[in-house]
Amino acid sequence: MKKNKGKKVTIIGTGNVGSTIAFILAMNGACHEVILRGRDVDKAMGKALDMSQATNAGRQHTVVKAAKKPEDIADSDIVVITAGVPRTPGMSRDDLLVKNAEIVRTYSIEIKKYAPDAIIIVVANPLDVMTYVALKVSGFSRERVLGMAGILDSARMAHFIYEALGYGSGQIRATVMGGHGDTMVPLSKFTTIAGVPIEDLLDTEQIGDIVRKTKNGGAEIVGLLKTGSAYYAPAKSTAVMVEAILKDTKQIHSCAVYLQGEFGHSEIVGGIPVMMGAGGVEKIIEMGLKPIQREQFAKSVKSVRDMVDKLYELKFFEEEEK
Repeated sequence: MKKNKGKKVTIIGTGNVGSTIAFILAMNGACHEVILRGRDVDKAMGKALDMSQATNAGRQHTVVKAAKKPEDIADSDIVVITAGVPRTPGMSRDDLLVKNAEIVRTYSIEIKKYAPDAIIIVVANPLDVMTYVALKVSGFSRERVLGMAGILDSARMAHFIYEALGYGSGQIRATVMGGHGDTMVPLSKFTTIAGVPIEDLLDTEQIGDIVRKTKNGGAEIVGLLKTGSAYYAPAKSTAVMVEAILKDTKQIHSCAVYLQGEFGHSEIVGGIPVMMGAGGVEKIIEMGLKPIQREQFAKSVKSVRDMVDKLYELKFFEEEEK
């Protein structure tokens, strides 16, 4: 991280998610400079100009600029990769695999060259696999490559808990592990409302219904929008991660990280609770899981490993292996 300078965050991808992340950061003053990097430079410039005017309306000091060339991301403290092909109705995250892996590879090479000290936050889908791609291609340590998933999934679970209870909004703390998608592992054991365990307020059937809704949370929005996917909640969840790092808050959130023996798994990315600070992932939190939860987490990890194996079969990482 740079010393004695304003913090700089680059957002790669100027679609709904990337633009909303940039806008949130610009309006809350979390950093001194936000850079928008996208294939369409004019589009990036237009959005940057609009946001810069918004910061003046909000009396914020953040400067928003568009990257006209790759070198403009230099000295970034954090680079967020949102670029990728969005999911459409009927499309699984697996369908996005190779296409988005190529996109993430391209930008990971840019980051390695022009922002070698940055922390990478991956938002592109399939999330866990794209985090793996960014880590392998960049060559960065696992502490500096994180995937945004658990915060979003936890927020979705909290919403469905509120729907079931009818109270507790803003006081619900949900915890989710595993992959971002159908194999996520919502942990009711570590979910509370104002400190009260969810299991004391809802019965097993109600909790099971909440878990099902959480797993289907993204797909439900895709089905309703018909021409896109969720972006407000993903953007806010990403901004939470950015702020935790920039402000060195030491907050604990579930994020996708490279596992090295945690929960019995290695050399693969999985969503687990971590403490975030100025160094990125500063501590990994291993809590006790029930046998069924360990089984579900193992299934989630296997799902990610299967997709990573597909990339290896296609010799996707051939350059990195040389």
